[in-house]
Amino acid sequence: MPKTKTPQTETTSLQVPGELQVDVPESFIDENGIPQQRNGSGPVVELDILPAWEAFKADLENPDLRNVLLEHYLPLVKIHSERLWKRLPDGVDIDDLYSAGCFGMINAITAFDLSRGIKFEAYCVTRVRGSMLDELRHMDWLPRMVRSQASKLYEATNVLEAHLGRQPTEQELADHMQMPLRDMEKLIATSSCLNLVSLDKKKWSNSDGNKSMTEKDIVADKRFASPQKRLARNDVVRLVTKGLNRSERLIMILYYFEELTMKEIGATLDLSESRVSQLHSNILHRLKDQLDDRKSEFKI
Repeated sequence: MPKTKTPQTETTSLQVPGELQVDVPESFIDENGIPQQRNGSGPVVELDILPAWEAFKADLENPDLRNVLLEHYLPLVKIHSERLWKRLPDGVDIDDLYSAGCFGMINAITAFDLSRGIKFEAYCVTRVRGSMLDELRHMDWLPRMVRSQASKLYEATNVLEAHLGRQPTEQELADHMQMPLRDMEKLIATSSCLNLVSLDKKKWSNSDGNKSMTEKDIVADKRFASPQKRLARNDVVRLVTKGLNRSERLIMILYYFEELTMKEIGATLDLSESRVSQLHSNILHRLKDQLDDRKSEFKI
């Protein structure tokens, strides 16, 4: 089979009298004015969008022409953002990747040279993905060095576990990674930060698929008691305050459930601290006698 030749016309040498020889990039625009790929497989951009490219390259400061090209290539940004997003943890928002990819596409459109013989779809991938990766590094609150060291620690732990058949000690990890024990202890402490979970991480989606549950939606709020605890608390309050008048009931509730001091209770009820203490002691004696008489009610 005869071999096809690819034209090797990347540069031409220009000799200016009295000056050094200069290599000038050679254009890959054909006789019809259409920029072609250097491997001869077709134009560098679609012919229907070529007029917009030519108009923008003639006026790089025109944002309207740039936006026309950006809207045309937005599906490419979406494809690459979805591919990268599928390989990332759940806490990463695909919209953030898409926005970063759009900025990368703008840079690619501005810097692209129609005459260099490179297909634009292949050229823009590096800049689009590079912008997305830069955004991920910006979102990451841990330095890259810490993540690199944590990865090495994880690999060393797996190797030693397979070899020893158990969890390696810190000294064994330090010997394996050839570092002092003190540095290994610092590395283990620093690597523990990787186990933190974002509250925005998706937990699951409901059956309708309209709303995704996140970690913060299911985190227990310690400030509020559960319904069972509230019911039990109300039962205890009713039991303790049964047979007491209003002032006595307030003293028991404020002291044991609201955790106020005798002085604060006296200021609330307009009583002296000693009078509140005296009433409190009397109430306790009466409650003790009442509970002794009602033991049968507490049998299960």
